[in-house]
Amino acid sequence: MVLPLGDLQRTFIVPFVTYSLIAVNVFVFLVQQKLGDSFTLAFAATPLEITANTDLDQMVPREERVPVRDPFGQGVRVVPRVRNIEHFACPIPVRLTLLTSMFLHGSWMHLLGNMLYLWIVGDNVEEVLGGARYLIVYLACGLVGSLAQIMVNPESVTPTLGASGAIAGVMGAYVVWFPHNQIRVLLFRFITVLPAILVIGGWIALQIWLGAGAIDPRRGDTGGVAYLAHVGGAITGIFVAFLFYDDATYIKQRNFAAQGWTAYDTPE
Repeated sequence: MVLPLGDLQRTFIVPFVTYSLIAVNVFVFLVQQKLGDSFTLAFAATPLEITANTDLDQMVPREERVPVRDPFGQGVRVVPRVRNIEHFACPIPVRLTLLTSMFLHGSWMHLLGNMLYLWIVGDNVEEVLGGARYLIVYLACGLVGSLAQIMVNPESVTPTLGASGAIAGVMGAYVVWFPHNQIRVLLFRFITVLPAILVIGGWIALQIWLGAGAIDPRRGDTGGVAYLAHVGGAITGIFVAFLFYDDATYIKQRNFAAQGWTAYDTPE
């Protein structure tokens, strides 16, 4: 298990947008806890609602494909299973849930995991892009991530939610601009440092592999994780990173000079 704890690369800004995004996500989750599923499911993004531009407001049956082990020793086979999915009426135009769903989370662990990654990488990316562009890129990555998930299964009635696609985009930009930044991680029971290309690049590679599995119907259900939203967000962030690569290079050189390093020095 690799759990990132923080990066060692100092920034020279107060990342107001990153802090604000974290605060909004936490606030919305507290509202979810107070108002329950009627709030969460109303503002989550459901692929069929988006593609058909229609609001589902009642229980809808969903057929899942579940891998099971053959009792006669013939390996694993996929069998259908029907599960009822609850929905509530949405008080806003249903396609706006592509935006609102980015600020919803399914559990405390879901929220804390996303906010941890945003806290680690967000300030560096915000320093390169500036607050306004950073916010636009964050929302664009979340939007593309949601659309990527919807595109694979446009008739799905399973609501999707979470900031993972947007944060995956920020992580994608970070790993392009700062592949050698040292990130403090909890590696099993030990705290050590690893380069971002291993910690974040490895995470993105894992999402691509799992996302490919989500496309393959023989793999069955993906356990409720929208891997393709992660992939779509990360690819968008990587694309943006190359557009602003010169800006990132300038920021790195400026920060190195401000801390008394040369191009050949590395921070301890």
